[in-house]
Amino acid sequence: MLQLFTLLGALGMFLYGMNLMSSGLQKAAGERLRSFLSAMTSNPFKGVMTGLGITSIIQSSSATTVMVVSFVNAGLLTLTQAIGVIMGANIGTTVTAWMVSWLGFKADISVLAVPMMLLGFLFSNSKKNKRKNIGELIVGFSLLFLGLSFMKDSVPDLRQTPEVLEFVAAWSSHGFGSVLLFLVFGTVLTLILQSSSATMAITLIMLSMGWIPFDMACAMVLGENIGTTITANIAASVGNTQAKRAAMSHTIFNLFGVVWALIFYRPFLSIVGYITEHLFGLPNPAGQGFAVSDSASPEGTAALYGLSMLHTLFNVTNTLILVWFTKWIGEAVCKIIRAHKNQEKEIFKLKYISAGPLATPELSVEQAFDEIIHFAQISKNGTIYTKEAINETDADKFEALREKLVKYEEISDRIEYEIAAFLNGLSAEEISESTSLKVKAMYKIIGELESLGDSGEAISRILSRKNIHKKSFDAETIKNLNTMVDAVLAAYDTMIENLMAAHKGELANITNAYNAEERINTLRNNFRDAVIEDMDNGSKNYQTMVYYMDIMNAYERMGDFMINISQDLERGFIHK
Repeated sequence: MLQLFTLLGALGMFLYGMNLMSSGLQKAAGERLRSFLSAMTSNPFKGVMTGLGITSIIQSSSATTVMVVSFVNAGLLTLTQAIGVIMGANIGTTVTAWMVSWLGFKADISVLAVPMMLLGFLFSNSKKNKRKNIGELIVGFSLLFLGLSFMKDSVPDLRQTPEVLEFVAAWSSHGFGSVLLFLVFGTVLTLILQSSSATMAITLIMLSMGWIPFDMACAMVLGENIGTTITANIAASVGNTQAKRAAMSHTIFNLFGVVWALIFYRPFLSIVGYITEHLFGLPNPAGQGFAVSDSASPEGTAALYGLSMLHTLFNVTNTLILVWFTKWIGEAVCKIIRAHKNQEKEIFKLKYISAGPLATPELSVEQAFDEIIHFAQISKNGTIYTKEAINETDADKFEALREKLVKYEEISDRIEYEIAAFLNGLSAEEISESTSLKVKAMYKIIGELESLGDSGEAISRILSRKNIHKKSFDAETIKNLNTMVDAVLAAYDTMIENLMAAHKGELANITNAYNAEERINTLRNNFRDAVIEDMDNGSKNYQTMVYYMDIMNAYERMGDFMINISQDLERGFIHK
């Protein structure tokens, strides 16, 4: 029983180490990776190389996929380009198998893992964020290989219990049926562990201990490729249309690969064995049964390298076949997962947040910011409707516009709540200090955007009261209101411009926002002075002018909300 709990604890250490290592890398290089991704996906082949490079660095294909989905929704990547990156990510994730095979079994880096923990601890106590992130990376790397070492040591040796060995061997003696059985086992194990890398490590251990023959271990690897796509689809099930399409393209890619690999299973294994034999000068692993008696022996090394080779060759071959058909894969997933028919409703749903932030908190900040920019654009649309309502003289058309503004206020409340819930999940995770400042700024920004949504509905109420009391604005008053709302819309453009510049890391100052607010304040003051003069000489109706100034003041407050947003960007996103 103690040995079983030790095994489970070692597995937990391995998974935690991998998550910690990936998190440290994302914190250290998240923004650079994002810039690299947007610059290097102009065609499918560049996309493949980009996905390969990023996933090899951060050791997390799910993190790469989250970035890809965010970019598709933001319009920075087409779905076709994203499919290329996902193909590359599949190849990149095979680096883990080679790293475990070489460092975990041959070099036994666990001997150095504990001294490396000291180095990681020293780095993590640094005052500089970059060194802290590197420290987290080192600690995660050390825990990963310590966990692997403990797993190897705690796995029972079946050769000491012939009866159990014979039982396991019996499951491997049903020909192609056994291949399908171990394929399902690999799929289910990946679903349970939620990590194809962890399942790959367990498969390597089982192979090195002589539990299963090489061909059954290969079947497990194919199953792991299916399991990891099911996990992605579960994550995307709560996301938007683009998230579902990206996950579905991953499924199509891997399922196609598994099908051709099963059809040509024995020839494919022979090719893997031939490459391993001639590339490394080792025995052909495809010819072995339970021949692995020691992972340090030539046969054991050949089996471990052969399994890693199969994982790589499978994904490389699959990519070389399907990279020519990325456009058709994109069209297929669009037909399988159709967009919402009611586009009016679709634009008010969260558009860029496609999956929970827990898998990759540093990079999920980008999704949240995309959503905030989208929120600002929706808010501006509401202000455009207020201008239409001011100029509308037909009662029925005005009522339709008023209902739209009420709806926009409700939408603002809902979007604020959903983005805040997403940011709460981010805040609960380990994030860098600079990201923490950004998250705090985002909380304030969504509050101001929600207030802007309330302002549009408030203006509709003022106009409605004016109509109930049968008051009307003359041509000069309407002209002044149009001048004011145009200034507010210009301030919106400035605010959105600053949001986008901050998102790209290009915001240097917010002088443009101060100028826009000053323009709004000056207009309000000038119009107010003119109204006082008109009422003094009796040329304007008092109650009508009250409605007029209430609207002017509402627009002026909108200017205040917008300058607050730019100031929040200045505090959270400008590096001083």
